[in-house]
Amino acid sequence: MDERTIRPQAGPQETFLSSAADVAIYGGAAGGGKTWALLMEPLRHIHNPAFGAVIFRRTFPQVTREGGMWDQSEEIYPALGARSVRGDLYWEFPSKARISFAHMQHEDTKLDWQGAQIPLIEFDELTHFTESQFFYMFSRNRSTCGVTPYIRAGCNPDSESWVANLIAWWIDQETGVAIPERSGALRWFARVGDDLQWADNPETLRAKWPDVAPKSLTFVPARVYDNPALLNKDPGYLANLMALPYVERERLLGANWKVRPAAGKIFNRAWFELVPVVPEGGIECRFWDFAATRKELAKDDPDYTAGVKIRAVDGAWYVTDAIAEQIGPAEVERLFMTTSQRDAAQAIGNKARYMVRWEVEPGSAGKREAQRLTRLLAGLDASGVPSRGDKLARARPLAAQAEAGNVKLLRAPWNEPFLGELHHQPDAAHDDRMDAAAGAFTAVTQTARMARSYQG
Repeated sequence: MDERTIRPQAGPQETFLSSAADVAIYGGAAGGGKTWALLMEPLRHIHNPAFGAVIFRRTFPQVTREGGMWDQSEEIYPALGARSVRGDLYWEFPSKARISFAHMQHEDTKLDWQGAQIPLIEFDELTHFTESQFFYMFSRNRSTCGVTPYIRAGCNPDSESWVANLIAWWIDQETGVAIPERSGALRWFARVGDDLQWADNPETLRAKWPDVAPKSLTFVPARVYDNPALLNKDPGYLANLMALPYVERERLLGANWKVRPAAGKIFNRAWFELVPVVPEGGIECRFWDFAATRKELAKDDPDYTAGVKIRAVDGAWYVTDAIAEQIGPAEVERLFMTTSQRDAAQAIGNKARYMVRWEVEPGSAGKREAQRLTRLLAGLDASGVPSRGDKLARARPLAAQAEAGNVKLLRAPWNEPFLGELHHQPDAAHDDRMDAAAGAFTAVTQTARMARSYQG
């Protein structure tokens, strides 16, 4: 290996790659150089013809997606004479040593590795794997090539993950950030029954459980500031991390292992300015989150049918209306039609382009319902959009702009219930207004971006 061109950066990356631990975990924030560290680790053994390493991502698309681990390996391994076999996702070096890439998408995918003998096992984004997948692969971590078997992993913080418990000794449990003086320090563990027993040295564990072989583990934290190569190559990446909503920013920039969604942290009502009027023009969308259960009894609390209207104009987003009703299917349809027609008439007066959007449930029934609703609004820009996964993930782009002061509310009686629901996510009883607001924000933002691209 030409150390003049391929070598670790000084600091955490070098500490990680110098570790003698049986298991070393690296990262704890975005941009710390985790992927490059994992790609470099096997290179110390590529002159050993019997050596093999497997680098796991949880799903196959994560391995092969644009800019992912395989693409990054193409920036390193060819310089060392390696030949790629993309169809089988492995690199073969002149000595015949191999570095393979694989996924473990389902829990039982781990069983596909029965009988395997892998001197070096690596996990990229360890928090995406289950605890049982990780520890099962210890049984495959064996070697006859002269390389002592070992495991390496990289990850970002996740307070709900089993990894947070695994590395708890290295993390300040009050602040959620790593304890600097423990970075790279070894601890030893032994599995006794279903529990891990820990000690500062292997002798303590052997004295208590002589039949159990201890393993050493360490954690090396790193942040984007520890990766000057990335910051020099992409100066805007730090700004991207700083623009994240509070919880994600604390995790991915602040390397906080304890932060989690709580009231006022996804959305905070203080972020929203109330304005008496909204500028004319721009792009406006009302997005609907449909429910179909009427509130029959005082104690009932079914989901709301929510329709939130947002106008993008002059570099800001204005929430101009938010409807939320616990009504039955027939009333939902009437509300949908009358509101859309009224909105369209108002948009003409306000010189705004108006759209109606709603979420389409997966399957043929969802598509048929979307076609029916589109026909009901013939003459309007109305269409369903595919279901887009986790609700909080959908809401984060809106939350980021709200925290920056770019989302304003037209002063009206609906402000208080709207702000109350958003402020108390993810623990609020309902998320229908939030979901509709996120949908409207996405629709107007994407439409505005496409319009700018077309004009350019």
